[in-house]
Amino acid sequence: MLVYRITGRKHVADISGIGAGIYGGRWNKKGTPVLYTGESIEIALLETIVHIPPMLVPALVLLTFEIPGNSITEIKITDLPKNWSDYPAPTILTEIAENWIQKGQTIALKVPSCIIHSSHNYILNCNHPDYNLVKLIDQKDFIFDNRLRK
Repeated sequence: MLVYRITGRKHVADISGIGAGIYGGRWNKKGTPVLYTGESIEIALLETIVHIPPMLVPALVLLTFEIPGNSITEIKITDLPKNWSDYPAPTILTEIAENWIQKGQTIALKVPSCIIHSSHNYILNCNHPDYNLVKLIDQKDFIFDNRLRK
């Protein structure tokens, strides 16, 4: 299965999840390295845009990964609390993800996007023993349309 990530050129070589581990996120606690990816280039772009300051557009790179399709745990919206898409994210989400990480059964956690609820993100557990099965299969510059900054 293919998943996508758009990141700044400065961080393109780092797929260790250390950035998410330093700061924490919607689906991971500080100290837990994960890699956030999307099921499409479009959702990967939207997930990136919400974190870029309005006047700053760094040089971006599109990464395409292949992940094992048989190593995915899915969480559906119906499994989540009503406030799951709030910002800031409710702490229950990191607890759900930490539980998944502790079980260590799958490499990827499929979760709904809080930006477009019908789209999905794939959170990759960088500490999973089979994380080496995640393959970076393509990397190319991402051309950012400046109209998106408005």
